[in-house]
Amino acid sequence: MGDPAIGLDMRRAKLGFLLRLTGIVALLLASVVCLFVFLAMNPYTACMGSNPESARPGTSARSLVSAGLKRCYLLHLPPDYDGVKSLPLIISLPGFTSNPKGQEYLTRWNEVADKEGFLVVYPQGTSSPLRWNSSTAFTDSDVDDVQFIADLIDEVSNIVAVDPTRIYVDGMSNGGSMANRVACELADKVAAVGVVTGPPVEPPGGCYPERPIPLIAFYGTEDPLIAYEGGIVPESFISKLIHRSSPPVSFPSVTSYIEEWADRDGCSPVPELIPAQGDASGVRYTDCKAASEIVFYTIEGGGHAWPGGRPTFVGKTSPDIKASEVMWAFFEAHPLTDVP
Repeated sequence: MGDPAIGLDMRRAKLGFLLRLTGIVALLLASVVCLFVFLAMNPYTACMGSNPESARPGTSARSLVSAGLKRCYLLHLPPDYDGVKSLPLIISLPGFTSNPKGQEYLTRWNEVADKEGFLVVYPQGTSSPLRWNSSTAFTDSDVDDVQFIADLIDEVSNIVAVDPTRIYVDGMSNGGSMANRVACELADKVAAVGVVTGPPVEPPGGCYPERPIPLIAFYGTEDPLIAYEGGIVPESFISKLIHRSSPPVSFPSVTSYIEEWADRDGCSPVPELIPAQGDASGVRYTDCKAASEIVFYTIEGGGHAWPGGRPTFVGKTSPDIKASEVMWAFFEAHPLTDVP
């Protein structure tokens, strides 16, 4: 028989090795997470250089000057882009603190674009932390982000072949509320919009779109930042950082926000039920003016996340419905019929 003391020492050594290995793996994982957070939550600077001479399939970093400010964006072209056939364009707006690379990673729009054959642009907000001037709840800046989106549409249309009847805007969180403002103010350029966990705030001056505009939205019932039932935003460091206005910030309920859009578009007040997909249930408002449509998905237990996208750190990400794919099907069904 062997010496028991030697066997005990060997077991201790093996345990120590496993603990050290576990610690190394945990450190590596933490480093990867920290790197992603750093890349996603800081200004994306690759687009501040000179623009590429030509547009080719793949993703390129670009910039333009709007209202005297140099603005960054990523432009993604599908593999079969030939510069001849005009393609649909989706402009996807990052959320508060996020940048174009973060939005690209989160939404997985490029995967859908490469499969379905459309263009994607990921613009960058301004200020620090990065944000969109969607309402006074988010910034006291006078940056004209509506003009930036309009300039961006013109700029991209001059670079690549864009179908002017199929230009769409979507956004996550603060980017979603900016998409809402775009719907209110650029309905002559944008065919439809998508909102994911966007604070249901009305833009400065109210919302008076030139025409009924189709909208699709996704909200989680357990979103810790945007309360599904509405109310005053809880006081916290994050809420103080996000919401710049001095009085307490309150949001209407998500359902009342959707109902208001349906009423604005002249839809039937009684929505149709959409068959549930796991934790995602939906309603569709039809019989709207100008063939518009409002679609609203509720994610049961969902957090501040992009359904079907890469997981965030703020609540559950639904694995049962892919917002980008569902949104594209909605967009595809709603071209702009009256282009100036």
